[in-house]
Order: sequence, then structure tokens, then C-alpha cells
Amino acid sequence: MKTLIRLKIEMFKEDNITYFVATSDDLEGLVAEGETIEQVLEIAQDVAKILLEFEQNNNNKNIIKDIPNEFEYPLFMEV
Repeated sequence: MKTLIRLKIEMFKEDNITYFVATSDDLEGLVAEGETIEQVLEIAQDVAKILLEFEQNNNNKNIIKDIPNEFEYPLFMEV
């Protein structure tokens, strides 16, 4: 089953090091950190899969929602 999980991604800069942190209000416990947007998205997807499997094994069906008919999806381009 597919579900939509909205991510909040924040960029941080510390000591000339840039990194990204992803969290979600849709899936409690989802936190991922990466050096690039692509990396943080990949890690967030892995974490979400683990959390969703845990929720399903504990019979918590409230977390899984159908994908809506319409939603926004940002497209990042490098020019």
C-alpha cells in the first residue's frame, strides 16, 4: 500500500558545513539527516519504511492514509 508522508526539510550551516534535517508531522519519530537534499530524502524514506512496518505490526492503521488525488511536489533543479 502506498501512502503520502509530508516532510519538513530544514537546512543548517555550522562551521562552514551545510546539512539537511527532515522531520514529519505525519509520521511520529521520523528524523533524518544528510549532507544533501537527495541524501536526506533517501534516509527519510528508509526511516519511514521502518516506522510504518512497526505501526502495521502493532495494528495501528491510523497512521496510513491514502494518497490524495492532488498534492504538491517540489522539483529541485541545478542550473
